Amino acid sequence: MRVGIVGLPSSGKTTLFKALTRGTVKIEESYGQGGKPNIGVVSVPDSRVDYFVEEYHPKKITYASIEFIDGAAKIATDQGRAKFGSDFFADVRQVDALVHVVRGFTGPAGEAASPVQDLQTLQDELMIADLQLVENRIPRVEKQLHGVKKGSTTPATVEMGLLERIKSALEEGQSLKSFEFTAEEEKMIRGYDFLTLKRMIAVLNIPESEIGSESEQIKAFREACKESEIPVIELCAEVEMEVSQLSDEEEAEFLSSMGIDEPARNVLIRACYKALGLISFLTAGEPEVRAWTIHAGEKAVDAAGTIHSDIARGFIRAEVANFKDVQAAGGWDAAKQKGIIQLQGKDYIVQDGDVMYIRFKV
Repeated sequence: MRVGIVGLPSSGKTTLFKALTRGTVKIEESYGQGGKPNIGVVSVPDSRVDYFVEEYHPKKITYASIEFIDGAAKIATDQGRAKFGSDFFADVRQVDALVHVVRGFTGPAGEAASPVQDLQTLQDELMIADLQLVENRIPRVEKQLHGVKKGSTTPATVEMGLLERIKSALEEGQSLKSFEFTAEEEKMIRGYDFLTLKRMIAVLNIPESEIGSESEQIKAFREACKESEIPVIELCAEVEMEVSQLSDEEEAEFLSSMGIDEPARNVLIRACYKALGLISFLTAGEPEVRAWTIHAGEKAVDAAGTIHSDIARGFIRAEVANFKDVQAAGGWDAAKQKGIIQLQGKDYIVQDGDVMYIRFKV
């Protein structure tokens, strides 16, 4: 799964990218001139995996992961305003979700923060980018309509009708998230990668002095995001980047001194995972402790296929217990003795945090 990071100039999106990847990715020197995007794979923090690592001391540990893409900047400044290039969103067109970083601190030239306005600015740009996509596609579809009898129904006529409806909605400032598509229409537009259809998380990048506060700025931003149904997280990207460079022990000590349970980057990573509609099930033992990624609502046989197609093909049944019950019992073996482990068939709907041992025969 891929998540794109977007934001206006000086919002701190690349700083946040460095924090998320803990400085393990070399940042492109040509980034500021619209060079290649920065790409990094990040593990999804999971205390459930940590629990089983302590129990089994496995040879291999595998967390779920997300790929983050910090799109190369393609913005110019025109009379103090951001001027977006036509290909500004090119690097993040094919992601599954977007993280919009919004500046909540005084800018480098002393300009005051205007997070609610900046949020709307980028939202507008997403709609404009989608509108350009539609306007570029319409002439191509029109060519396919030459020679088609009036009143006839063909794939091209259906697509044209859909494009005209989408164009009208975008021109009225309507996000495609509020647009109702039929199953056939959803299939038809899949290749367009419309930006306003992607799940979004807003990150308000605040100064260190506002960490843990309830400033008027934070309240106003939360309200604006609530109206747009966008999850929001406040953090200081600069502090997150500095903390990410510490060892695990130093990081824990630093956070404890500030009365913080965990770095905000972990909260953001899990929020992205959730926004993508993903859950994790676990397998644990001495060879490996692993979190496997599936979509919410998938069945036990789908989980088996995630491990290996042969396991799905030869699926017999699965031993299942949710992590919280296993932990409360004192471990998998204890949970088994207490009758907590259940045998489930292939149609069982997997829940987030389920611990599974799948029996199969091929």
